[in-house]
Amino acid sequence: MEKECVSVDNSNGKEMECLSIIPGWYSDVSDVFPVPGEIISIKIEKILFKGKSKYQDIMIFQSLTYGKVIVLDGIMQHTERDVCSYVEMIVHLPLASIPNPEKVLIIGGGMGFTLREVLRYSSVEKVDLVEIDEMVIDVSRKYLPEIAKGYEDPRATLYIEDGNAFVKNAAPGTYDVIIVDSSDPCGVSKCFFEKPFLEAASKALRPGGVYIIQAESAWIFLDFIKKLVENCNKFFKGSVNYAWTNVPSYLSGAIGFVICSTEGPPVDFINPVNKVDLDIISTNSESPLKYYNSKVHAAAFALPTFAEKVLYPKK
Repeated sequence: MEKECVSVDNSNGKEMECLSIIPGWYSDVSDVFPVPGEIISIKIEKILFKGKSKYQDIMIFQSLTYGKVIVLDGIMQHTERDVCSYVEMIVHLPLASIPNPEKVLIIGGGMGFTLREVLRYSSVEKVDLVEIDEMVIDVSRKYLPEIAKGYEDPRATLYIEDGNAFVKNAAPGTYDVIIVDSSDPCGVSKCFFEKPFLEAASKALRPGGVYIIQAESAWIFLDFIKKLVENCNKFFKGSVNYAWTNVPSYLSGAIGFVICSTEGPPVDFINPVNKVDLDIISTNSESPLKYYNSKVHAAAFALPTFAEKVLYPKK
């Protein structure tokens, strides 16, 4: 075990503190989106890819317990072991909540996890996926071929361009569902959490359409989530909700979503109209659901008291 000494502030001024650095472990420490006082580490077996695109640093490594791990700009995005809890929820929370979703837009999600999940729905006729970083897609096709094969589905259309501009240029009422599978709210993804994009997304949805965006953990970023919910309420006049799921490899072990509907046919997110035990999910799917079910869907909207008081103060 190595020791690395760093300068830290305390009540007596700056001192040198020695931290334990374990060779062969990846630690989720990012200058791009730092979380004060907290890191998570995963044992590395082999680094499969390490490169820098026009937009970000990209790494994939084989871990001891979590399978392949995808890292962007020093932040772990997905692991093979627990990606199901994130991806199945960001897809089925919205798609199971409306009857017969047909046209879906995915912003980000270049690895292909989200696309593959959307394509389970036999009602889906068209999926547009907009990813700004082509290297993310190329790396996934090479190292995660079973995930990336969704790109070969004739219902899927890939656009290598800026998702922010794509949504702003979309014709009003084009989509039934918009899924923003972005990285954290910094760098190229920062715009997806701001009011101009939220307004454009609400216009690109049909009446009663559904929008969902990755929205961090309430354990760490509750103030950020509160602001995002407030901004979404300005543009999504159906309903705005926060839901969350367990993801062991994420800081705090949880991640959340803000899920909204536009004005029109009412959407009951807690009681989805599509049940996974019916024929909504394609019966010929090669990979069964690992995390999502109807009970988990409803439970995702049950918030602890500390979060509910902040996000829904009028209840």
